[in-house]
Amino acid sequence: MGRPNQGDRQRFLDRMNQVLDNEWLSNMGPFMHEFEARVAELAGVRHCVSLCNATVALQMLVGDEATGGAPGDEVIVPALTFPATAHAVRWRGLRPVVCDVDPVTGLIDPDRVEALITPRTRAIIGVHLWGQACDVRRLEKIAETNGLRLCFDAAPALGCTYEDTPIGGFGDAEVFSFHATKIVNSFEGGAIVTDDDALAARMRAVRNFGFGPGGRVEEVGTNGKLNEAAAAMGLTSLDALEDTVAHNRANYETYRAALAAVPGVRPLEYDARHRNTHHYMMVTVDRAAAGLHRDVLLDVLRAENIVAQPYFPEAMHQLRPYADESTVPLPHAEALCEQLLALPTGPGVSADDIGAISEVVRAAVAHGPEVTARRHTETTAQ
Repeated sequence: MGRPNQGDRQRFLDRMNQVLDNEWLSNMGPFMHEFEARVAELAGVRHCVSLCNATVALQMLVGDEATGGAPGDEVIVPALTFPATAHAVRWRGLRPVVCDVDPVTGLIDPDRVEALITPRTRAIIGVHLWGQACDVRRLEKIAETNGLRLCFDAAPALGCTYEDTPIGGFGDAEVFSFHATKIVNSFEGGAIVTDDDALAARMRAVRNFGFGPGGRVEEVGTNGKLNEAAAAMGLTSLDALEDTVAHNRANYETYRAALAAVPGVRPLEYDARHRNTHHYMMVTVDRAAAGLHRDVLLDVLRAENIVAQPYFPEAMHQLRPYADESTVPLPHAEALCEQLLALPTGPGVSADDIGAISEVVRAAVAHGPEVTARRHTETTAQ
């Protein structure tokens, strides 16, 4: 989405010197515990269980004993999400059932969730896409009524809210990502956050080979621990969070103003009731109004050394591993996958950069049919 948010490099190096001086490099060190405490406070929860990445966090949650079920039982996931959401379900021997999304926000549609529930459904995973909060209250009611587990893939949503409540405490648990691309990064990392004491205790055991507080193996576990170097980077990135959010918000408003008069290119609007960190600068490209397809505009941007991304280029059910996981049409997700584009943002992107990027977008749209024809000619020649 942009350059990594590094924070104060000297502060990170100071922390790394402490790590080396402590000679405590992994296995639940002091920086890991400090990082967990700060993430839990930001998320408004009692427990943060840090992990080596968010995919392992999702796998652990889906495989938790409280979810129950047998191989082949079902977990409902949205059609618009990063593949890791469905991968975690399949990895644990369960079947991801792909659900369509709201045509404007791209978020999982609660009405369609209800229609997909069967006797084999065990859980629902909502995704706070691009930091937008799902309709958590509807999903919580659906899960409670049907006796289902409810988890949220909150990978990009640390620091975001549902109304005035921080993302982190909804459902049974939520998962954050601290990958290098995220607003808070620990190089690689993730976390399960929850107010469920028993769930947190199980997850702490599972991340460390199943060892419980007494040093005995009490669970089937894995090696999911967050090392001290990653925790040091996470803390340094957290230090810069408010400044990063302010810069991102300013970038978002600059893009909105710069693209306001460009036909068919529309920045995503976020519900004002909820706080968004604007870590993603998402736009939709309407081919009919813009005179060119999203992919043509993408080619133009890349030709000008602008690193934009289709986000997402395919819906979950269009990916080869999950082509058989949808029994109903998913038109909204498919339409959005033809239109969505992520433009560069973050502290490494300035207002002047946005002006240059927007000028390329305006020029491409102004000559949409000509650019499209030229691209077709070049593609055919190849």
